[in-house]
Amino acid sequence: MPQTETPAPRIEAAPRTRLRWWTELPLILLVYGCYTAGRLLARGDVSGAVDHGLAILRIEKALHLNAEHPLNRLFTREAWLGVPADFWYGSLHYLVTPAILVWLFRRRAALYRAARTWLMTSTLIGLIGFTMLPTCPPRLLSAGHGFVDTMAQYSSYGWWGSDASAPRGMGGLTNQYAAMPSLHVGWALWCGVMLWRHGGTRTAKAAGVAYPLLTTIVVMGTANHYLLDAVAGVAVMGVGLLLAPFVTRAANRFMAVLPARVPALVAENSAGGGSPIVGGGCQTSAGERIPRQRRGQDGAGAEPGASPREAGDGAPDWGLPCSSEVESLGKAR
Repeated sequence: MPQTETPAPRIEAAPRTRLRWWTELPLILLVYGCYTAGRLLARGDVSGAVDHGLAILRIEKALHLNAEHPLNRLFTREAWLGVPADFWYGSLHYLVTPAILVWLFRRRAALYRAARTWLMTSTLIGLIGFTMLPTCPPRLLSAGHGFVDTMAQYSSYGWWGSDASAPRGMGGLTNQYAAMPSLHVGWALWCGVMLWRHGGTRTAKAAGVAYPLLTTIVVMGTANHYLLDAVAGVAVMGVGLLLAPFVTRAANRFMAVLPARVPALVAENSAGGGSPIVGGGCQTSAGERIPRQRRGQDGAGAEPGASPREAGDGAPDWGLPCSSEVESLGKAR
């Protein structure tokens, strides 16, 4: 009879680990904590921050760039523009970005991991800029440079005081010299890309274009950032986008190695430090030193044909798997 070739079994890729909010939330809070801590590192270097701010102004003057002054004068003169801009700067940065993350997590789960990694990688790069290049924002330069702090001017309209967007009395907890790069612009760009690519409606796409553009105007009009700060924020997001695949692969390797290493370490510790009293039949827990403790079915002291429960002098059976059962389960998987 002609032999028929048995088709090879189909090998399917291992399913991607399902994301859980109780694992994602601590991760996001950790990165945000690093973001906040990084902003505080350089707040004592005031003279260096002022020098860096003046250097940016000189570079913009050499490049014939001067978007900050006219916008700042407009927001200072027109309260109906300045007050909404201050609310925009003080709140949307912390509301829209988490809202987009939640939306992706719930409605675009397949895209969420890559989008979250891009945002976090870019944020950590921005922390390097805050630490290495503390920069005085335009609003904190001397009055001779022609800038007005609109948030201080309109502080009676909102919750903030004279210390940027911090609530009144909490200005000491912020770093006001973390202007370069502008993550207000960077995060707004990330939100805009998510809305444009995955929003699905014309309204979402329009919001994806308007939000980063308006945020850029707001950060300059309120004298919180220079134009080059906004450009640096866009550049940081670009670098983060390029590095995100490498970060994802490194994280996947780590998560693949970790589950294999933990049982191996446990086995090594058990082999090196196990109690000589505990039998190999897994009848007692490691470290027990109970007189006349249970033994295996074929061990000494057990009656022929007796079950482990009968041979154990009434010792309770906790139903825990012994080492041979664990090994067989591991092989079956």
